Order: sequence, then C-alpha cells, then structure tokens
Amino acid sequence: MATFLYKLGRLAFRRRRFVALIWVALLAVAGVGAATAASPAADSFSVPGTEAQRAFDLLDQRFPGGNADGATARVVFQAPKGETMKDPANKAAVERTVRALQSGSGQVDRVADPYAAKTLSKDARTAYAQVTYKVTGFELTDASKDALKDAAKDGRKDGLTVEVGGNALQAIPETGATEVIGIAVSAVVLVITFGALIAAGLPLLTALIGVGIGVSTITALSSALDLSKTTSTLAMMIGLAVGIDYALFIVSRYRTELTEGREREEAAGRAVGTAGSAVVFAGLTVVIALVGLAVVNIPMLTKMGLAAAGTVAIAVLIALTLIPALLGFAGKRVLPRKARASEGADEQGTTNAAGRPNMGTRWARFVLRRPVVVLLAVVLGLGAVAIPAASLELGLPDDGAQPTHTTQRKAYDLLSDGFGPGFNGPLMLVVDGRDAHQGQSARSAAGQVAKKVKALDDVAVLTPPTFNKAGDTATLTVVPKSKPSSAATEDLVHDIRSTTAHIATDTGARTLVTGTTAMNVDVSQKLNDALVPYLALVVGLAFLLLMVVFRSVLVPLKAALGFLLSVVAALGAVVAVFQWGWLADVFGVEQTGPIMSMMPIFLVGVVFGLAMDYEVFLVTRMREAFVHGERPGEAVVTGFRHGARVVTAAAVIMISVFAGFIGSSDSMIKMIGFGLAVAVFFDAFLVRMALVPAVLALLGRAAWWLPRWLQRILPNVDVEGEGLREQPTGEPDPSTSRAPAHV
Repeated sequence: MATFLYKLGRLAFRRRRFVALIWVALLAVAGVGAATAASPAADSFSVPGTEAQRAFDLLDQRFPGGNADGATARVVFQAPKGETMKDPANKAAVERTVRALQSGSGQVDRVADPYAAKTLSKDARTAYAQVTYKVTGFELTDASKDALKDAAKDGRKDGLTVEVGGNALQAIPETGATEVIGIAVSAVVLVITFGALIAAGLPLLTALIGVGIGVSTITALSSALDLSKTTSTLAMMIGLAVGIDYALFIVSRYRTELTEGREREEAAGRAVGTAGSAVVFAGLTVVIALVGLAVVNIPMLTKMGLAAAGTVAIAVLIALTLIPALLGFAGKRVLPRKARASEGADEQGTTNAAGRPNMGTRWARFVLRRPVVVLLAVVLGLGAVAIPAASLELGLPDDGAQPTHTTQRKAYDLLSDGFGPGFNGPLMLVVDGRDAHQGQSARSAAGQVAKKVKALDDVAVLTPPTFNKAGDTATLTVVPKSKPSSAATEDLVHDIRSTTAHIATDTGARTLVTGTTAMNVDVSQKLNDALVPYLALVVGLAFLLLMVVFRSVLVPLKAALGFLLSVVAALGAVVAVFQWGWLADVFGVEQTGPIMSMMPIFLVGVVFGLAMDYEVFLVTRMREAFVHGERPGEAVVTGFRHGARVVTAAAVIMISVFAGFIGSSDSMIKMIGFGLAVAVFFDAFLVRMALVPAVLALLGRAAWWLPRWLQRILPNVDVEGEGLREQPTGEPDPSTSRAPAHV
C-alpha cells in the first residue's frame, strides 16, 4: 500500500499540471450538469415494507387520480376578535380566496370550500380550506407556490388572519451565516497550525473543490434519482469536514519530510505513501459506515448515505492526487519563513523554543502516570452526559417543528387552537374489502371498523367511510385528541391496529392505518429492528479493517467500545437540547419535541466513520513506533508527540464545520449538525486523546497482540511505510539513508 501510494504521489507531483487540469475539468463538468439539471427534489419519504406505506400504495391503486402522494396545503383563516367566520364580510373574503386558489394554478386538483366541507371550529372563529395538487411536492412549480402565497395575502387584506400549512411550501433549508463562520474558524485553525498562508489555504481549496464536485453531481442527478435537498446539504457537511482533515494530514507530513532534508518530489511521495495510507483506511471506514445505512432499507436514508460516501471518496482521491500536485506548484512556500531560513527545523513542534516537550508529549506522559484516574474520569463523565438518552423519544418532523415565525408553524398553531391538538396529525384508515369472506362486504367491514374505532379512547373525530368507484375499498379519517408527537397518539395507532386485526379475522377485510403519526411509528420500529444488524455489519467490517491496519485484536476492540461511549453521550446531549430544551435559546431551538427518527442510526453511521479517522491517524503513529522497537509507553508518547497537534487541529476544524450547520432553518439539519459536532468533540478529545492512551498504558504489550494464525491470514498493507526504506528516491539525496519518518 505505502509503496503504491508513494509512486502515485511522485507521479502526481511530476505531472501536476495534468492532474490539476483533470480535477478542474471534473469540477466544470459537474457544475455544468448541476446548472442545466431540473430543480432538486423536496424531501420525499417512503418506507417500503411498512403498513403505513402499504396503505399509501393501496390508495394509489384503488383511488386512481386521488393523488395520495400529491402536494397538499391547508389555508387557515381566523376572524378578528369579536367576529366569526360566519359573518357575511368574512365569508365573502374566504370565498374570494377559495376562487383565487382554484384558478391560481393548473396544478391544483381541488380546493375544499370551508363552508361546503364544514371545516369550521366550534366557536366558528377558525376555518380552513384544503388544497390538493395533481403533482408531488418537488414537482410543484414556483408559479403554483406564488399563487398560493398571493391568495393568502389577498385574504389578509380583508382583515383576516391567513396562514398556510402543508408540504406545498417546502423550501430549501437555509444554513445562515454560521456555516460561513465554521469555514472561517477552519481557516484560522489551519493558519495557526501551519504558520503559512499557502499551507493553510491548500486544505481549504481542495476541500471546496471536492465538495463542489460532489454536491454538483448530486444536484445534476437529483431529478433522475429523486434526491432531496437535504441529501446535498449533508454531503456538503461531511465532505467539507473530511476533505479539510485528509488534506491537512498530507500537507503536514509533506512539511515534515521537507524539514528533514528531502527533496520536494521525494517528500511528496513519502507524504502520500505514509500519511496517505492512513487517509485511505480512514476514508474506507467512513464509506463503510455511510454505505451501510442501506441495511435499514429506507430509500431517503440510503440515498443520503450513498451521496455522502461518494463525496468522502472524492475527498480521499483529491488528497492522494491533487494535494501532491498543488504542493508541486507551491514549492517550499508551504513552510513558515523561519523554517525556510533554517533547514532541519522541527516543523511539527515536538519541542518548543526552550527545548521543553510539546503539549502532546506532556499530556501523554500525564495520562501514562495516571491511567486509571483518566479512564474513570472519561467513562463517568461521558456516562453522565449520556443519561438523557434513556428518555429518547423518536418522531418525524412536521410543521409543529418549524420556526415560530414561519407561516407553516402559524397555521399549525391556529389549527391546534381552533380544532384540537390532534387535528394536525389525522390518521387515515384504509379498509380493503376485495378479499372479504363470502357474505361480507367492504361496506359491512367499514361499518364495523367505524363502530369499534369510535369507541376507543383518544378519538376526537371519526369521519364516515368514503368508498372508491368499485365499492371494494373505503377510507376513514380519525382525528386523535392528542397532538401528533404524543405517546397517547402512538398508543392509539397500536390500539386501532389491534382492534381492526380482529375484524379482519372475522370478515376477511383488512384495515391499514397510515398518516404522519402511523408512518412515524412504523419508521421507529423499522429503525429499531435495523440497528443491531447495522451495527454488526459496520462495526464488524471496520473491526476487520482496523485489525489489518494495526495488526492487533484489542486495539480495534477498544476503538469500537470507545466509539459507542461517545455516540451514546452525543445522543444524550441531543435529547437534552432538542427534547428537554436545555440551552435551547443558545442553539436557536424554537420548538422542542421528539428527536427525528433517523437521528440515532444516522449519528451512529456517520460518527463511527469519523471516529475511526482519528483512531487511524493517532494510533498508526504509536503502532509505527512500537514496530520500530520502542516500548509500549514510549510508543504512546511518540504517537502524541507527532500526531496530537495535527489531530487536535483536524478535530477543531471538523467540529467548526458541523457546528456551522446549527444555524440552518431546517430542524433536521440543525439537529444533525449539533449531534455530529458534539459527537466529534467527545470522541476526539475525550475518547481518542484521553481514553485511548489510558487503555493502551494499562494493556502494555498486550495491546499489540495478534494470534499467529491471524498473522498468517491477514494481509500486510504496510501502513507504517516499511517498504519505503528500500525505495529508491530517483535522485541523490543523503536523507534517503535515514530511517523513514513516522506517521
């Protein structure tokens, strides 16, 4: 591995103009594709194999033209205090708005007049018009959305409060200024780390090129592959973080090679051959974790994982090829002025001006003196932070999670106040009587369902059955008494399914429950069922990969257990902020509630891959030192002396990039950005920087133990760069006779 990457690095350095041209051309092609592609999709959501999804599919079959997945909007009207919606002037204003909605767009299927549909609250002060479209949310044109907004504005001119809810007004999430601040913080950290503007600019430049190619490709394919806007946002989030980090490690190693006296091409080759090996394996763990999300079998989650994995793969390729090419253009200007003036300067800062050990060395020695104390402090501290995770409640975001200033949230609150909290999350029952027993019919089965369900607790309203043309399928709408995200509404879903199962046994007519809340219940169950197989797959593959890298059994095991500790602590922090409301104002959380159903498994997947990055970068240094004859304790100190500064900078950069997305207007993006930033903080600074050296100190030589039969089976990938000892440099250079520098 090291020898191949060494040759690749030298080739890219020599053919730097050609390599740079290729990447610029790829960026241009992807950009043209994105600019000419159809508009990206909104967040379409389907969960194959669940009852709620089967109900939607059945509605499409039995009610053709019904547009079960068509976009919807609820235009909510509220009369001024002291008036009602039955007042002639208010009624006339509503009817004008309804006519404007009907004629505003050719994509409108139908508009339910509040007076004809009797959708007035008990006090007659609130009413709503249901707008159904012929197309899905991502196919809705801007003209149709503008017509909807204009109709609402006309209603407001007549003195009414008019707000619009539903998925027809879904917008691209806005990340705000904090994303730019995150990138700015990354730039400052790079400048401080390298002390040279060119060296600091290379990781940023290459990361932006990689993200530009990845996100542009996603945008170009979004319409064809039904990729959501969230997919590209998350790909950008992860791509920026790993792109900067991977380039940081290559550039840092190149500078070390230069200051040890090697020629520029040789330094580039050795940087890619040593640090590049760690980049490859770190990238592989991230890709495995992201691609493994396909195990859950939720299309949206699978696409998010694959898109992010593709962006990570691009970041790895750029680090191995474009970075050495750009280093060829930069020359020795990647070094600080003092280092350029004095050959052999200690670029990594292993000692300070007074000759004292650097911070990484001092910290490692401190941990080695008190491993038990450090181990207990980290475990107990993260365990305390993880306590809120025991109260985790899962849910799907709806308009109730929108910021309070949006019209969707205002419409949600008006409906809740006027009609009851459960009105924002109605359940739909689909009674399939096509296979009913002889002597039974869909009508009789639907009647039994209506009678039994109406008698259940927490049912506020039950509409009469509506049948299709064939008369073999009926739909009923159930409005719970509780709000959509409450445990009582979830219990109602289970009660309805249990009750209708007995009716299906007696009549042969099955009843399916769907709707937002029912979909949430099914998604949560599906994710819970998939979590163990997913962890087994991802952790198992990564364990094998790390066993190949470190040629050890206990080091990969320690890495996996440390990751579990950090990710559970991160979930606890997410629950404390987004569910309990702790520090909600600080992080701009306007509405607390259940945690997004996909959050735990997505956090597990992404954080596992990123956590293994720091494990690989830090522990390969220790492994290298141990292989070269140092005692276990000395190897730990050596690893921190050479790697702690760069790993710390990489972690700060990744945290700042993720934290930048906390400013997003989309609750899901905000939650994921916070969760990833906190998880990386816990894993990088507490687990990798404290727990890892403490455990290795306690294990001693046993940490690097590998059974002989495994030694024979596992391939030797030479991450330590042993093969580079005999590698000819291609030019006279006295430094080639030295022992290879450590990674």
